[in-house]
Parts: sequence; C-alpha cells; structure tokens
Amino acid sequence: MRTRSSSKDNNNWKWIWISVSVVVVLLLAGAAVWGAGIISGLDSFQKDPEESIFKGIEPEKTVEIPKWEGKERVNIMLLGGDARDAKEGEVARSDSILVASFDPVTKKAHLFSVLRDTYGEKGFKGRINSAITIGGPSLAMKTVGDLLGLEIQYFVYTDFEGFKSLIDTIGGIYFEVEKDMRYTDNADKNRYDINLKKGYQLLDGDKALQYVRFRHDAMSDYTRTERQRNFLKALAGELQSTWNLIRMKEILNSISPYIETNLSVSDMLKLAQLGLDSHVGGTAQIPPMELVQEKIVAGASVIGIRDTDALLGYVQEVLSKDDSIPEPSETPDENGSNAGTSASGGGVSGSTGSAVSSR
Repeated sequence: MRTRSSSKDNNNWKWIWISVSVVVVLLLAGAAVWGAGIISGLDSFQKDPEESIFKGIEPEKTVEIPKWEGKERVNIMLLGGDARDAKEGEVARSDSILVASFDPVTKKAHLFSVLRDTYGEKGFKGRINSAITIGGPSLAMKTVGDLLGLEIQYFVYTDFEGFKSLIDTIGGIYFEVEKDMRYTDNADKNRYDINLKKGYQLLDGDKALQYVRFRHDAMSDYTRTERQRNFLKALAGELQSTWNLIRMKEILNSISPYIETNLSVSDMLKLAQLGLDSHVGGTAQIPPMELVQEKIVAGASVIGIRDTDALLGYVQEVLSKDDSIPEPSETPDENGSNAGTSASGGGVSGSTGSAVSSR
C-alpha cells in the first residue's frame, strides 16, 4: 500500500528533521554535566514570540498543554515541517512526527514514529500532519496524544539542515546500509539525489540524509519509518559516548539555529539526569500494519485505524516491554533442553540497519 499526502516525490525526504529533534531529548544530560556554556546553548532553542515560526497562529485555535511534574511519564513530540512550499507567514505541515516517551521509574525510553497521513478522529478531524497549521504545536500535540492515548507535554520542531550539521559535527556515523539505494530527483536540480552502496560505512551528514529519506521500496513510508527508528537509535548511542558528551557545547551550537521548542532550560535540567540514565526500550510504528485501514475522506486518501481501542492497547504493550533484555527461554522440550531463546536488538521485525561507534 502506498498512501501519500502529495504526489510529489521531492517531498519524500521531509520527515528527516525529527532526527535532530531526538538529539535535544537524548542529550539533555549534558546540561547538568557541563555548566553555563551548555545552558546558554540550550536557552537558544526556546524562541521569543516575535521570532517564533508559529507567531501567526490564532490564540483561540490553540489548546492547553499539560504540565510535567517530574515524576510521571513524560512525552516529547518531535516534528519537522516542509517550509519550502509554504507561503510567507504560513506554518508548514509536520511531514515528520515522532514521539519520545520516557518513564522516570523504569528509566526506559520508547520511540514511536507516526505515519503522517493518519487521520485524526478525536478532537481535530483531519490528517494529523495538518493540525500544526491550524492550532500550532499545541493542537498537534493534543491530536497525536489522543491517537496514542498519551499526554504530550513538550514539542521540538526543527529542519533538515540541522540534521546534516549534527551528523557532520560528531564526525559521521558508521552504519550498515542494507542494500543499494538510488533515486534521482530532477525537481530539485538533483540536489537531493540518492546514491548509496550496500555495506558497512561511514555516513556523513549528506549520506545519512540520503539513507533516512529513501522510501522507494515496495512498502514505501512503512520501511522508511523503520529505517528512521533504527538510525535514531544508532545516533542516540553515538551521542551518549564520552567523547561527544565532552563536545556537547559544540554539538548543541551546531543545531541551535534549526530548533524551536517549548522546553525551557529549567525543563531541560529536570530531564537531564533522566536522559543520562535512560536506555531505549523499544520502537514502533503508529499505526502498526495490522491496524492500518485505507480510507477516503473528502475525496482524499488517508490512513485510518481499524480499531482505536486496539491501538491504545498496542501503545501500552510497547511501553511495557524492554527490547534490550532477552526474552525468557521457551518451555523445555521432551529432552529437557530449551527449544530456543529469543532476544531482540531493540528494533522492529525486519531490522534494516545497525551501527557501531568508532569514536
């Protein structure tokens, strides 16, 4: 199935912006470790109202954002928008949506990549990637939160140049590209062509962008979001290395111009130790394939949900698991030996890539 919000292939790469956003969440520990220089860098992420790209959103279209008290689960929505096709003063649709969920008790973090064409049935009715254009980040957070059954307290909005800058600043990431990837994009004068060879290799910012935006598989967006999650996990591991923690100020400065968020420095400091202690317990696509339903709404193709209650249950099931821990052994067979054990590497079935840091 190939469900798209636009017929233009040159829009396919836009969701990559979430990768930069993940950095803001997973590296908050640096604020507590490296002092005032880091804090000043983090402070620049929260823009003044007159500088905000959302300054044109009508206040009555926004909704209240829940507060995080520090002890309950905290959820952060990561967004990327396609500003290229937006008119001056307009807010672009969030063509990439990811939710990072942290549990302060279990110290587990989970990542959900949300298919952008999913249709919201509760509150805001429409494609969820359009909510931000109507009511800004707050309505987008409420719409995605209703879909997942979670309260979302924070957002981070960024663009793809920050992703490239981040990867280049940390010196690239060694990653296993699972197959040859090629795509020619004449619409942008070949600026975003894809030409990757299969194999384990060092991906710089440009090559990493090529990898995560590739969607020309039989399953299109579905395999692309899987690649996204796998790459983000590799990126998170690289950023938690001692060397990159030492270089935190340089890393944060490299992405600051491309970030907007409602996270204050105070919020970041509260999240700092949580980010340092947490590990990725699992990742998932929303909605999962078994709950996807093709729908036509007002003549447009969207992604529907077969069973909304089942989706809420699925989210809670994902949050309860920890893919970094091997599953229990199966029941012994008649010879007294285990039939087999199963361990997950932290990704979804059919994992597409892996990474090992060399720094």
